[in-house]
Amino acid sequence: MFFEPEKPIEKHGPKLPHWQQEGAMQFVTFRLADAMPKSKLIKWAEEREAWLNWNPKPWSFEKEQEYHRLFTQKMEEWLDAGAGSCLFREPENRTLLAETLMHDQGAGAEHEAWVIMPNHAHLLFTPKKPLEQLLKTWKGVTARKVGQGSIWQKGYRDTLIRHQEHYANVVRYIRKNPKNLRQGEFTLWEGPRAKRI
Repeated sequence: MFFEPEKPIEKHGPKLPHWQQEGAMQFVTFRLADAMPKSKLIKWAEEREAWLNWNPKPWSFEKEQEYHRLFTQKMEEWLDAGAGSCLFREPENRTLLAETLMHDQGAGAEHEAWVIMPNHAHLLFTPKKPLEQLLKTWKGVTARKVGQGSIWQKGYRDTLIRHQEHYANVVRYIRKNPKNLRQGEFTLWEGPRAKRI
């Protein structure tokens, strides 16, 4: 259920490879195409590239934490601020995405917890199909049902879950993500194991 470094890892994706390991849980974030203003994205990418040039891998634990604080956390804060069209603030659109995700429950994926925010979604699940295929299907089906053309950003961010503490931290993160939203602006779902956290 958790990432095991000694087992084979499937990698796909040209720039930042996505990792998948059979039976290992994933934490995945994907967002609407307009969720991030272009000017912020350009500045973020320039700062990230400069930082990476000054800090080549392999990183120490402290250096990796610094990277996530400067870049991953900043991106999450911007997403949570609610930029763009926020199509999923509408309950009908969230229902379409939720139904699409749960259509694969047990067959394509084993969901642990997820939250649909106004302009992005966080998912914790064990994929039973190739991760890339699942995300393409979920995004494509939802975009067609919403009926506003190509709504999703290309790609997604994924992390293999390493151990029980990591799992618990991700469940708490998903649960707390909508803390600044009013009831009715998000949809949170948790499976039995996540509810025990």
